[in-house]
Amino acid sequence: MNYSFVFFQSSLIPLLLITSFLSINFRSSVCADTAEYANCSLPVTCGSVKSNISYPFWGSDRPEYCGKSGFEVTCNANVPMITMKKINFRILDMSSSTITPTPTVTVAREDYWNTLCPPSYIDTDLNFSLFEYASGPQNVSFYYGCHEAGSSALSICNSTVTVTFLTEKETAKLPDSTASGSCAAVVLVPVSAAAAEALDKNETSTIQSAVDGGFELNVQDDDTVLCNNCVVSGGFCGQNTTNAEFVCYCQYGTSATTCDSKLATSSSSGDALGLKLGLGAAGLVILVIVVVCCFRKKLSDKFTFFWMNKNHSREIVQEFLKDHGPLHVKRYSYLDVKKMTDSFKEKLGQGGYGGVYKGKLDDGCLVAVKILNRTKGNGEEFMNEVAAISRTSHVNIVRLLGFCFDGSERALIYQYMPNGSLEKFIYDANNPQKNQHLAWEALDRIALGIARGLEYLHRGCNTRILHFDIKPHNILLDENFSPKISDFGLAKICKGNESIVSMLGARGTCGYIAPEVFCRNFGGVSHKSDVYSYGMMLSVMVGGKKNISVEVEDTSEIYFPHWIYKRLELDQELGLQNIMNEGDKVIARKLIIVSLWCIQTNPSNRPSMKQVIEMLEGSVESLQIPPKPYLSSPPKSPAHSSSTTSVSIQ
Repeated sequence: MNYSFVFFQSSLIPLLLITSFLSINFRSSVCADTAEYANCSLPVTCGSVKSNISYPFWGSDRPEYCGKSGFEVTCNANVPMITMKKINFRILDMSSSTITPTPTVTVAREDYWNTLCPPSYIDTDLNFSLFEYASGPQNVSFYYGCHEAGSSALSICNSTVTVTFLTEKETAKLPDSTASGSCAAVVLVPVSAAAAEALDKNETSTIQSAVDGGFELNVQDDDTVLCNNCVVSGGFCGQNTTNAEFVCYCQYGTSATTCDSKLATSSSSGDALGLKLGLGAAGLVILVIVVVCCFRKKLSDKFTFFWMNKNHSREIVQEFLKDHGPLHVKRYSYLDVKKMTDSFKEKLGQGGYGGVYKGKLDDGCLVAVKILNRTKGNGEEFMNEVAAISRTSHVNIVRLLGFCFDGSERALIYQYMPNGSLEKFIYDANNPQKNQHLAWEALDRIALGIARGLEYLHRGCNTRILHFDIKPHNILLDENFSPKISDFGLAKICKGNESIVSMLGARGTCGYIAPEVFCRNFGGVSHKSDVYSYGMMLSVMVGGKKNISVEVEDTSEIYFPHWIYKRLELDQELGLQNIMNEGDKVIARKLIIVSLWCIQTNPSNRPSMKQVIEMLEGSVESLQIPPKPYLSSPPKSPAHSSSTTSVSIQ
């Protein structure tokens, strides 16, 4: 027996414990985060309201040195607000709309919140040295107390005061009496362009909804490049409150530009000495570990794998931030994920990618945590999904609150959707367990919401996003059954002017993949591929309500479009259940016709999502029966009937 080896091994254990103790204590005493770094890493908090309001904004418990002059946020009744020209604006949302850290903030006038009768009549006035309009908002003109009110007048303030509203496109409709100055007051209130287009009904609720939806502003910041460099280097942006110059707060000190020279910017020579001692202790620990590796190969393999994965994930994230700019979502560690899910206690669902668990953030906000169990690739595809969702801000797109990229552990933290996915509400007559189903009016509303979300992805973002996996499983429903598109794992980010994209192979779910995605002979892959998947999803939504069996051996979704098309062609009854009235018949017929247009074999024959929205909002009488679709989807193999196929992107 080799006693010298046993003696060395036994003496190695206390040595390892001592050096680890020294390293931990030096690190905690010397390498603690600076107060500025810690404070500026947190967004503005306003009571129980969670926000991502950060630089150049400051206020509440976020100190002034974490922002810039003029960007103070106040907290009024748990609502974050900013004041410009004596007007209070509610901050509704803040997100990154470009690849730079310059944020886009959505605001609404506080005095017009939930009322069109403010205490005083003041035109909207902005500080254009700090902000500029984004996304082409339109002004809505409110005319109060006109002697001769126009056709759009509403008696909403009191019995004697009427309000006439006009958008910029309706100025020609202005009554002569109003033009001659016979009104008590005229107030301009900006709304989003989409909201202005929706003001086609003379209803108070419609106008109020448009005003409460707010409008977007781009922040005017001369320090964009400096802040970008600071964030990429691991710091947080701020301002010297004495001379108003930009500063970068780093983990170990303050820099004028980046955190690359953090050791040189330590606050005192004592800190520098402590850092050297700490590094020396850490070096000793590394030396001990190397010795252990010589005798404990299995232990060393596990440690090396863990160490390399942690560093690799850090490098991937840093490289992504350099190429695409910072992400305005929080990054969590795997320990954070375990804490928020109570060690994955409550499971919400399971898919080929992994499981989804219910969780709760520190502020009490409920979340859905998607754990990815497939670690193919080096993490770029995962960061692509994070970037795709974090750049979106739409009522019909699920909101990403954070992500975890901790070695091989990857997770996405979404807002919690209490009603789950659309798939479980599609009635299946062959499965008595699935007895939850939606009325035709609800299906119509859900179909329109999904279409608006896809239109936003295709045209509303600065970069076009193609989803490539639209299906009922990836449509989540909130407490009001409003749909939200989720799961961007197969999404491809394109330049706004790209019409045809290149891919190495097919991606998507069998039954929903457009013909051109798996066979280029049908045409180029484009946003029309999402239109096809949307059409197949509509077909499944309608097909789930059939009460007549389709007489075929293979009952996959490829046959339902042909079956229902034949009934439309022969003007037969559609054979659908729960048709309660003529309105339900109209909705069912409209959804069927739209779905058949969307699944046309030739991509050029399919409508855009904008045209789909117009068809859904229009009358069914104006819709023409499309040509019969000759191909629906690639045939399923028994072993892969519900699989999702993904490939790398050129």
